[in-house]
Amino acid sequence: MDLKELLGEELYNQVIEKAGDNKLGIINDGSWIPKEKFDGKLNEIKDLQNDIKDRDDQLESLGKKAKGHDDLTDEINRLKKENADKDADYQEKMAQRDFDDALKDALNSAKARNIKSVKANLDIEKIKLDGDKLIGLDDQLSALKESDAYLFAETEEPAGLSGRSPRGAGQQPPGSYNKPNPFKKESLNLTEQGRLLRDDPDLAKKLQAQA
Repeated sequence: MDLKELLGEELYNQVIEKAGDNKLGIINDGSWIPKEKFDGKLNEIKDLQNDIKDRDDQLESLGKKAKGHDDLTDEINRLKKENADKDADYQEKMAQRDFDDALKDALNSAKARNIKSVKANLDIEKIKLDGDKLIGLDDQLSALKESDAYLFAETEEPAGLSGRSPRGAGQQPPGSYNKPNPFKKESLNLTEQGRLLRDDPDLAKKLQAQA
C-alpha cells in the first residue's frame, strides 16, 4: 500500500501541498526522510541485488555449458562458493552497520556524554537488533545510570554550581590539564572522565575532541 492509499486522497493532497518541494518518504519505524535520499538508498540496494542475480545467472548458464568438462566445472563451482561467501560478508556488514547506527541513536537519546565511553561499559554481545529495536540495551543502560551517572547528561541542568565539587588545594584551575588524556584509548580512565565531566565540563569536551 502506498502513502496515497494509506492516507486517502484528500489527506494525501494536504500533506503533499504542505510538504511543497520537500518530498518525503516513510520508512518502517514511522519516521520520515527526504524522498530523494530514500529513493537513492533504495536504488542502490536494488542495483546491488540485480548485480548479484546477474552474476549468479551467468554462473548457472556456464555450469550447464560446462557439463563433461571437469576442470571448467570445478572452476565454476569455486566461483559460486566465492560469490556466496562475498554475499554473506556483505549481508553481515550491512547488519553490523544497522546495529551500530541503532546503538548510536539509542545512546544519543539516553543523553550519553561520550558514546565511546558508554559503549566501553556495555556488554555488546548481549545486545541484539530485532527490527528497529535493540534487545538487551535498556536494562544495561538503567544499571549504568545508577552506577556511573556521570556518563550521562542530566535532564535539567542544576542551578548555579550545585552538584559540582569545590576545588580544593592542589586542584587544577578550569581549562588546564597536565595529566594523560583520560579519553584517549591508550590512557583511558573512566573515573577521571567522570570527575572532569562533573567538575570542569568545558575541559572535558576539549579533551574529548583531542582524543
